Formats: sequence, C-alpha cells, structure tokens
Amino acid sequence: MTVALWCILIAMILPPLCALIAKLASGRFGAKHNHDPRAFLDTLSGLPRRAHAAQQNGYEAFPAFAAAVLVADIVGNAEQVTQDVLGVMYITSRLLYIICYLADWAILRSLVWFAGLAIIVAFFVVSA
Repeated sequence: MTVALWCILIAMILPPLCALIAKLASGRFGAKHNHDPRAFLDTLSGLPRRAHAAQQNGYEAFPAFAAAVLVADIVGNAEQVTQDVLGVMYITSRLLYIICYLADWAILRSLVWFAGLAIIVAFFVVSA
C-alpha cells in the first residue's frame, strides 16, 4: 500500500483522537456521559469544546481528502511520490489545524485549513 493510502487511515483516526482530547480535557467525562456523548460534548467550553469542534471539522474534511487520494490512485496520471508527498502534507496540515484549534489561534487555523483544501485540490490537478 502507498503512503498516500495510509494517510487516509491516519486522517480517519484524527477526529476520534480530538474527541478523546475533548473528553479527557473536560475533566468530567465518565461512564454516565457515555450514554449520550454528543449531548455531553455540546455542553463543553474552552479547550474541550475546541477539541470537539476540531473533531467535527475532521469528519467534514475527511471525505474530500479520501476521494482525492483515491481518484489520484485510480487515474494514475500523477507520480506516486507526488501523491505520497501530498498525502503527508495534508496530514501535516490537519495536525497543525488541530494544534491551532486547541491553542485558539483562529486566524492561523483558518490559513492552515485553506492550505489543506489547496492540497486536496492539488490531488485532482496533478491527476488531470
């Protein structure tokens, strides 16, 4: 399997990692909250709420990234090393995005988000 395809798995794991951060950082997540974790997460504020928002954004961004990687892989017009580099760049952008979200660096977070979007577009461009 290629690095770019492994990046799909990594991108899939990042949102639940953010949820774990949200739950642990809240300091009050327990078994009773696990019956309705979405309602619990909606009550959070501060860093735990930002971690939850990063989780939600990760799930929103994931389909476009996965589709871009798969399209590039199926079409096969782009060099594999290009696909792999783009995949790693995307994962790096998502990690930076999460860091920016947790640190409450809103402007930088938005810039990093746009960089991630540009990387997704780049998958399609290099595959054309």
